[in-house]
Amino acid sequence: MKRILVLAALLAVAAPALAQTAYPSRPVRLIVGFPPGGGVDINARMLAPKLAEHLGQPVVVENKPGASTNIANDFVAKSAPDGHTLLINTAAIAINMSLFRDLPFDTLRDFAPVSMFSESPNVLVVPAKLPAQTVQELVALARKSPGKLNYSSAGVGTTQHLAAELFKLRTKTYIVHIPYKGSSPSLTALIAGEVDLSFANVPAIQGHVKAGRLRALATAAAQRDPQLPDVPTMKEAGFAGVEVSVWYGLFAPSKTPPEIVHKVAEGVIRATRDPEMRKRMLEQGANPVGSTPEEFSKTLREEVARWAEVVKVSGARAD
Repeated sequence: MKRILVLAALLAVAAPALAQTAYPSRPVRLIVGFPPGGGVDINARMLAPKLAEHLGQPVVVENKPGASTNIANDFVAKSAPDGHTLLINTAAIAINMSLFRDLPFDTLRDFAPVSMFSESPNVLVVPAKLPAQTVQELVALARKSPGKLNYSSAGVGTTQHLAAELFKLRTKTYIVHIPYKGSSPSLTALIAGEVDLSFANVPAIQGHVKAGRLRALATAAAQRDPQLPDVPTMKEAGFAGVEVSVWYGLFAPSKTPPEIVHKVAEGVIRATRDPEMRKRMLEQGANPVGSTPEEFSKTLREEVARWAEVVKVSGARAD
């Protein structure tokens, strides 16, 4: 009987370890809160194969767009905390804390930050047919006819939305916001000339800029982007204080075991250090990061505080 009790105790101790080594036991779902084709989707599909190699299971990208990523956020927040359902999102997950009054989740309480995968500056772009060749000319157009120009975004609360609101604030212009359900339809409308301007990230727009479908007027960053070296920064264009980069990070439900969170983070970090992957990311306009869960948690807290102030100053709010 004593031997049986000892064996039972050993099995009880070993069970958690066995459970840990079993992760992942099936394909991992990587949830994207935007439609296919935008910056988040591009980054998710770049990362998924490398993450699958590390985890030993397929990583399947699933798009759940809508409600400024809140549909995807809520879905993952309420998923089983076993590492088989992950979220990739931008600063939208931090912005929404201040932009929406009633959210079914709390960004800081209901998610376990895993790792920041990459970041990319937003770029002020206009359709090729718009007469403005510079930021100064665009501002002149907007001031001449307040409310006539409009801008598209990937949705209320996205960095594109807040970047444009900051731009309006700094340039003292009134430009109408037209939110879309994702960066891909926002970009499509811009290329078609249905809207007059937008802030979009480098991976999504650089091909259209090089093809002449869009004109990049300025980057919302402290330095010029290496993929668009001829495009000035907003400060160089004469309007300082509009610096809004887009980051792409992975999250798990809040009660996911730390060992699982760190295992996924290790896969992200390895991906960002892979020479071939880094080359591909940079070509897509995404700057590799690969942070630890602890580093990303600190960044998330800072982002929530930062965007709370931006939302307040800009007067932006959810529709």
